[in-house]
Amino acid sequence: MRRIRAAAAGAVAVSLLTAVTACGGGSSTSDGGSNDSPKTLTYWASNQGADIEVDKKVLRPELDKFERQTGIKVELEVIPWSDLLNRILTATTSGQGPDVLNIGNTWSASLQATGALLPWDAKNFTAIGGKDRFVDSALGSTGAHGQDPAAVPLYSMSYALYYNKKMFADAGITKPPATWDELVADGRKLSKDGKWGLGAEGSNPSENVHHAFVFAKQHGADFFTADGKPDFTGDGAVAAVKQYVDLMAKDKIIAPGNAEYAQNQSVSDFAKGRTAMLLWQSASANLESQGMSDADYGIAPVPVQSGAPGTGEQVNSIVAGINLAVFKNTDNLDGAKKFVKFMTSDEEQKVLNTAFSTIPPVKTAQADASFSAGADAVLKGTLAKSAVAMPQVADESQFETAVGTAVKELFADAAAGRPVTTDSVKAALEKAQQQMPTK
Repeated sequence: MRRIRAAAAGAVAVSLLTAVTACGGGSSTSDGGSNDSPKTLTYWASNQGADIEVDKKVLRPELDKFERQTGIKVELEVIPWSDLLNRILTATTSGQGPDVLNIGNTWSASLQATGALLPWDAKNFTAIGGKDRFVDSALGSTGAHGQDPAAVPLYSMSYALYYNKKMFADAGITKPPATWDELVADGRKLSKDGKWGLGAEGSNPSENVHHAFVFAKQHGADFFTADGKPDFTGDGAVAAVKQYVDLMAKDKIIAPGNAEYAQNQSVSDFAKGRTAMLLWQSASANLESQGMSDADYGIAPVPVQSGAPGTGEQVNSIVAGINLAVFKNTDNLDGAKKFVKFMTSDEEQKVLNTAFSTIPPVKTAQADASFSAGADAVLKGTLAKSAVAMPQVADESQFETAVGTAVKELFADAAAGRPVTTDSVKAALEKAQQQMPTK
């Protein structure tokens, strides 16, 4: 999901089950009041920048441009990731939501199951220029397979390994690690004098589950069976979660205090030289906003077990990003589709993705030379050859919360010096699976 963090789903299992039978939102003001003017749209944007004010400074000129072109005023609210999913779920149950909204692409299938979002069938895609304008990897995270997408790709991201060049040089490390064994070895050299090899957001369930899912893929495993049933306790899934938590518990290259991080503190630590490596989604603009020059750090693909990122067990990222959705019962469907067309136009894709250090999911915009150098080259390469979509199942949001929370609790054990064993990891994942809805 997103430039700063495609992050935090709250405890949403009960809310989502309720929402499945609910109708969608409609045109409303940000405080829930009615707004029937066809010349007005309400838009909930996810927080992509270093803070909400950064997003407003990026988006407001573009929304004003849309108003000049169409006569439609856009009322903007930028919502923190810690609140976004629950705000959306509340809107689906109450019928009082925005006309257009950003969603983390990993939530697409779950929100699709509520019935609240406009399906993007052939007719609706034609209204915004056609489905074939979007890259396949981004379309793969827009809803359940075999159904019309529940949203349209807006920003694409992938995880990458960011590393501090000076800290590497001082430790005699000449290149970024390509395998996890290399990362651990480098991390041990770097974890000294009050500094640490790697940062993590151990108290962020969505961040945790993204890494757990990627590690599972590298172990030839998944968290769901082919027919979409939870399968959290298989050997591969258990080994994956243990390997991730062991970066703190056994390898001791992540500071114990990171078990409490949930709000981008690991990015701040990296920007301030407290940690030497960071696993993050499209972090460049965030680091720059905190005073770190792009000359101070390098970027490389996330390590894999073999050192050669690719398909199958060489996956090293989720297909992260933001999708743009329309509430099905909006009072201004024509205006909403015009807005989606505007936001996914080549011009706006270049403006917005440049501002947020993300990759355009629109083919022609992505092909622009400005997205083919430096960090963008690494992110594009990952999205093209070694990233996979999170499970596109109706219970995905509950999966993020349940497994992400299990990993959070395991990090807390590691920080407190309690043993993290194969048995304790399996027990935590079994508890998480018991929290999933029964069919």
